[in-house]
Amino acid sequence: MIRGILIAILGVAIVGTSYWGYKEHQEKDAVLLHAENNYQRAFHDLTYQVDKLHDQIGSTLAMNSKKTLSPALAEVWRTTSEAHNNVSQLPLTLMPFNKTEDFLASVGDFSYKTAVRDLDKEPLNKKEYASLNKLYEKSKDIQDELRSVQHKIMGNNLRWMDVELALASGQKQSDNTIIDGFKTVEKTANGFSESDFGPATMTNVKKEEQGYNHLKGNKITQAEAKKIAQKFAPDKNYNIKVAKSGKRTNKDVYTVSMQDPDQKSDIYMDITAKGGYPVYLIQNKKIKDQKISLNDASNRALQFLKKNGYETRDLKMDESSQYDGVGVFSFVPVQNGVWLYPDSIRMKVALDDGEIVGFSAKDFLTAHRKRNLPKPKLTPEKAKAKLNSNVKVQETRLALITNEASQEVLCYEFLGTIENDTFRMFLNANDGTEEKIEKMKNVEPIYKSL
Repeated sequence: MIRGILIAILGVAIVGTSYWGYKEHQEKDAVLLHAENNYQRAFHDLTYQVDKLHDQIGSTLAMNSKKTLSPALAEVWRTTSEAHNNVSQLPLTLMPFNKTEDFLASVGDFSYKTAVRDLDKEPLNKKEYASLNKLYEKSKDIQDELRSVQHKIMGNNLRWMDVELALASGQKQSDNTIIDGFKTVEKTANGFSESDFGPATMTNVKKEEQGYNHLKGNKITQAEAKKIAQKFAPDKNYNIKVAKSGKRTNKDVYTVSMQDPDQKSDIYMDITAKGGYPVYLIQNKKIKDQKISLNDASNRALQFLKKNGYETRDLKMDESSQYDGVGVFSFVPVQNGVWLYPDSIRMKVALDDGEIVGFSAKDFLTAHRKRNLPKPKLTPEKAKAKLNSNVKVQETRLALITNEASQEVLCYEFLGTIENDTFRMFLNANDGTEEKIEKMKNVEPIYKSL
């Protein structure tokens, strides 16, 4: 009798211990998944911000209006702040990365000091323009190195958690591609001279972002988020993990990780807890030889949007480019002939098999709505007359953009060239003032095979 009771107690204890171990393992997996996804987002955001920084600096060199130059330099400052913020989220605290951070800080400090002064009374001098040119060149070097690291991470399905463990353990791993790549980025930034811009004193500023609480639909469960991910991602048998993140914020989302059992690709997603809308998707996979054209890839991107409930009749392709076996596309909703840039959707398509390897609907989800659009007061010809005389205009259309004051403004959009560079210029449709100048991306470099 006593023996039977002891056996029963022991059995209950074993079951309890097993359940506790299982729950602890589940919680540990959720923490690791959330950390890995945060590292992935921070790195891809950093790469995007350095891309953006390079283009923003290039745009300032094409500006003709002091009124436009000040807010443009303020945008450079904000972008460097965001880049700093993402660097701080990566597991690099045990690895020297101060030269790159000094470069970003000094860029931000230079652009901030220039943006806040009265450029009518004290315009940029020749030395400052020379500094901007040097800044433009150096940011391109860092951009190329980060792109190379990104290519290796996606091609080899590398994980940031391995970087954190390698740095924390102090073990010297010769095969850690991410660490080696960031050391190269650091060497590139080492060529920057702080004396060109003055000592860095910049303070990081975080930009407020609208969340997803305004979206239609009910709150979804973790199981429903898993089903949405299975439908949204390529048709494969992935091992799927789902974790809740963003509690007590306006960006309440489910973070999803999908691992290919054959170790050929990983997918990371965020899905809104309200309504179950996919916010972004990143698929890390090795891209093979190109088999489909850029035009075919754009059609697959449109088919993907239509399949997932987007009204493709209202979406127009704004940009399409190709680099290293990937087609990159931007789709913009058009209302009554006006391009709504605040509502853009961005996508990446693999040119070997046509799979979606990148998707971001963050801007669309936060901003898209029907608007009461005003009529322009200026004709296209009168607006065009206010452009820099060196610009050769190729295309003109109406567009809605967000200006420096975070206000939506109706503009004429002019696509034009200055020598070998292409620029997109937005002039206010009411008074012709320059609202924004963007340098368009040139042909992307082809990185060497791994």
